[in-house]
This record gives sequence, structure tokens and C-alpha cells, in this order.
Amino acid sequence: MHLEADPDRLLPVDPRTRGIARELYERVAALPILSPHGHVDPRLLHDDAAFPDPTELLLRHDHYVTRLLHASGIPFNELAVPDRTGAAPTASARDAWRRFCENWHLFAGTASGYWLTHQFAELFGLDEQPDAANADALFDRIGAVLTLPSFRPRALFDRFGIEFLATTDDPLDDLGVHRALAADPAFRGRVAPTFRPDAYLDPAHPAFAANVERLAAWSGSAVDDYAGYLGALEARRAHFIANGAVSADHGVLQPLAVDLTAGEASALYARAVRGELDAAEATAFQGHMLLESARMSVEDGLVMTVHPGVLRNHSTATLERFGPDSGHDIPVRTGYAEALRPLLQRYGNAPDFHLVLFAVDETAYSREIAPLAGFYPSVYIGAPWWFLDAPDAVLRFRAAVTETAGFYRGAGFVDDTRAFLSIPARHDMARRLDAAFLARLVAEGRLDEPAAHRIAHDLVDTLPRKVFKL
Repeated sequence: MHLEADPDRLLPVDPRTRGIARELYERVAALPILSPHGHVDPRLLHDDAAFPDPTELLLRHDHYVTRLLHASGIPFNELAVPDRTGAAPTASARDAWRRFCENWHLFAGTASGYWLTHQFAELFGLDEQPDAANADALFDRIGAVLTLPSFRPRALFDRFGIEFLATTDDPLDDLGVHRALAADPAFRGRVAPTFRPDAYLDPAHPAFAANVERLAAWSGSAVDDYAGYLGALEARRAHFIANGAVSADHGVLQPLAVDLTAGEASALYARAVRGELDAAEATAFQGHMLLESARMSVEDGLVMTVHPGVLRNHSTATLERFGPDSGHDIPVRTGYAEALRPLLQRYGNAPDFHLVLFAVDETAYSREIAPLAGFYPSVYIGAPWWFLDAPDAVLRFRAAVTETAGFYRGAGFVDDTRAFLSIPARHDMARRLDAAFLARLVAEGRLDEPAAHRIAHDLVDTLPRKVFKL
């Protein structure tokens, strides 16, 4: 079957509105990519090694892809994901690719299918749909492209037009790779670390005790010294800022802020490091540390982003056999207005504090996030992410937030991906969908064309620069 990336994909169907959308899209299509939140390993660009094979690049590490195949009865080890228990052999890259191609039809209508089609057509020049008959030929054809110097990570970084790329990093990371990239005259991009302290703030996290011991050893404070713990976190944030960081990201189950006294927090922390907290106490301490993190952002200027609402590792058996980030993280309902009130009471009107709220519970957009962003100067609306970064969900998001908060309380598009090759596909998708949404408003007489053109540009460029202080 023929494979093609339609030049008018995602644009409105009726000719008049499509014409308006096409013009809006063409004005922003070639703007630089600003990616202020993502999970690409900076070593990819530092080492600049050739990608090994199509499976390693496009399949094995993409849980968007592997989860759907697993749901159809294909074991992860047959997709080249190693079984940690050794109970089953790991398929070869070619065999895993065959399994993917045999089941390409599963991705029809999905965001993953859309992004992969973009990559196949635009990056590899493929013109046929994957299937069982052509799996080997496609594997070899893509593999040949991967050997070209023009397909090394740095060459693609330039080809994609990426101006800014943020990674996600452990608070105790030395950030030597980031320094090396910044000092390399052969690399012209900007790659910034992001401070991600979840495993240091949540006593229920399996690595909490070990992490705070490492943090205390680094700072020279006693492991149960709450003041030393706060000081060490502040010092690590300063280290990140010195190495180019613009934001601190918090991946919490619920966006909860709890206002404890210093004495209460100190007592909970001392018991937390000994593993003595019950679930309610651990939640309270983590909520207090979200409030403390906001204080730190007010003081040091790091943008605070909150990505809540994902229940991690839903399948214990899968976690034990194949590890985390293997496709069984599931969204849950989230609330913001009451849960974040202590934080916003204290810092919601603080000058230069930027708080970006994301959601995977899309009912929260119109109910709570847009109204909060429509009042508090500090609050910005995060782009749809993870389970909501799909075409129809993005259009629902625009409709949900715009009538309450307008276009200028958003933070711009965030790709939030580990899949380096999907970055241009995701940003291109967002630009097309914004053009489609704006074109409808123009066609309905709700917006004039000059305003639509300005907004289209600002959504792609002006807003992420402003919100993430670029």
C-alpha cells in the first residue's frame, strides 16, 4: 500500500477554511523548534554516533509503539526489549522489526502512526506502508540511510531546525556532557539540563533513602538534617542554573501543595530518611516539598513545571521483567484549584515566578487550569502531553482553554519525547493544528486574518521564549 505524508494533513476539510489554514501554517512551518521539555539523552548529541538500526532507533525505546503491540499479544522480548529475568530470549533487531511491520495496521488513527508516517516519508523517503512482505526491505533501506553522515544526530539537529532542546536530569548529575556540548565550537545548538528532583522529594519513591544519603554526602550535612537537605537542593539547583538550566520539573501523581511549619517538616523528614512514614505522611511531606520547590523557583528564577496525573508502573509483573517506561503508566484524575491553593496563596502573584501546569486529565483544562491561568500572573497552561498529544485531543485542548484564558496564557508546544526523530513531526503537527483552529475562527468571523497570523507565530515562538525565559 502507498505511503504518503499529505501536504494538507490535519488542515480543515472545507476549501475556504483550508486555504486560510494553509497560509497560516506556511508562515510558521519553518520557524526554529524550541523544545523546553523532553527526555532526549544529551550523550546522543555529544557522542554523535550513527544510529545502530531501525529497531533500536524507532521501536524498542518508544513505549507509545511497544504498548500497543503488547496489547495485541506480542511479548516485549519479541520487540527487542530484554527480559530482565532471563525467562525469554531477546529477539534480534530484524525479527522485532518484522513483528512491527506485520502489525502496522494497529497504528491507524493513532498519534504514533501519524508521527511514524511523517518520519518514514519525510526523513527516509519511504513510499509504501510497512507490512509483512516488505519488512526486510524497509529494514535494509532505513539501515542504509542510518550510515550516512547526514543522518548523524548533530546533522539532524541542524536539519530539524532545533534552536533549544531541554533534557531531563538527576539533581546530582555532574552535567559534564552539557558543559562539553556548550564548549564545543562544532556544535551550534543549545542543549540545557532540567532539574528533576522527584526521587529526592517523595519518601514513597523506592530510591528516596539512597538519594538523600547521596545528597547529604555531597553537601557534607547529616542525612537527617532538614535544613541541610534544603540547602543541598538549593545548591544543586544553582549548579544546574550555572550549566544553562531554565526549569525544574515535577512529575507528581497529584499536584498537591501542603503548608507545614519548619518544625513539622523537619520531624517528617527525619522519620522519612528512616523509612518510618505512613502513606499519608509521605504524601504530606511530598506536598510540602512541592511548596518549597515553588519558593526556590521564586528565589532562583527556574521555571516550575508540574506534570501530574500518571500512575506509574501499573503492571508489577511487567515492571519486574522489562523495567520502567515500558508502556504501562496510566493516567488518573487530577485536581488543581484546591490542591495548589496553598502554593498560589503564597506565590501566585510573585513577580517573575512562572508555574506551568500540565494535565493528562483533559477535564481539568476548562474546569481548573484555564481559570487559574486566567487570574494568576504566575500560572501558564502546559500543552497537551503524553496521552493527549494527539491531533483530536490537541484541538479539544485549544477549544477548552481559549475561551477562558485566550491564547497568551499558554506555554507553547512541548514535545516531551525520548524519540529524537519524532521531534520535528510533533512540532509540525502542533503548528498544523493551531493553524486549523485559528482558520476556523477566521472563517466564522471571530478573528481577523492579521490577528490570526500574529497568534500563529506567537504560539510557536514568542510564548515559549517568554514562559521558559529563553
